Amino acid sequence: MRDDVTFALWSREHRQRIEGVLERVLPAGDAPAARLVAAMRYSTLGGGKRVRPLLVYAASAISDGDPARADARAAAVELMHAYSLIHDDLPCMDDDALRRGKPTCHVAFDVATALLAGDALQSLAFAVLGQDAATSGDDACRLLADAAGYAGMAGGQQLDLDATGAALDADSLAQLHSMKTGALIRAAVQLGARCGGALAPAEARALDRYAAAAGLAFQVVDDVLDVEGSNASLGKTAGKDAMQGKATFVTLLGLEHAKARVRTLRAEARAALEPFGRAADRLAELADWIVLRTS
Repeated sequence: MRDDVTFALWSREHRQRIEGVLERVLPAGDAPAARLVAAMRYSTLGGGKRVRPLLVYAASAISDGDPARADARAAAVELMHAYSLIHDDLPCMDDDALRRGKPTCHVAFDVATALLAGDALQSLAFAVLGQDAATSGDDACRLLADAAGYAGMAGGQQLDLDATGAALDADSLAQLHSMKTGALIRAAVQLGARCGGALAPAEARALDRYAAAAGLAFQVVDDVLDVEGSNASLGKTAGKDAMQGKATFVTLLGLEHAKARVRTLRAEARAALEPFGRAADRLAELADWIVLRTS
């Protein structure tokens, strides 16, 4: 990591980098099933915070990771994230019409095409990661599969559906989001840190503590912004959780206590990184950005 590069410049450079990687791994516009390919590209390119790829790149600094390996893993987690957003927005799920400041995939195309685009992006994520894992010999595919499956995003989405209109306590809500949002964030950190080799068990546990705190902070900030933000600033429908009768950290804790929870989680994330010293600077800066963001 170059000491003279600010976080703003580093994050901008790596967002541009992952955009180029995604452009390369996605099928070209003239591929067969052109409408499906168009939906995949529409939902993946040209937007989003790219938090998960940034976490991969930042974590790779801990093990002085191979840049090409980091590219593959960053692309895989972002493809998986794009799939999850498409399915999350479907009428049978959260039924949203706006994502990243533009119509959601099923609105821009149709429900059937959106469903297939999500399926294809998930498959592509494993194809990209599998090529890397075949040479690295680690458990990268299992890490991603666990994050996406019944104990991760899919299970979290089911808990979210079950919770609509129901009363949840703060611990149950945290469990829901640790699966729906946090699982892929934790996988991104672990995949990045393994770009240069295996982690010691204590290192893996410390990074998981960091990722769990940062991932939950991301969701609590989302809940705050859902109250304080607008469609234009968020790029998605503001106030949607309240309209759907969903429990949020703001409804459970109140706005000021939710903000206090974010500050506590930020401190927990930073504390977990102390054993890594300067190698974890970008991860610490990402935790700060997650907490201080306004969109």
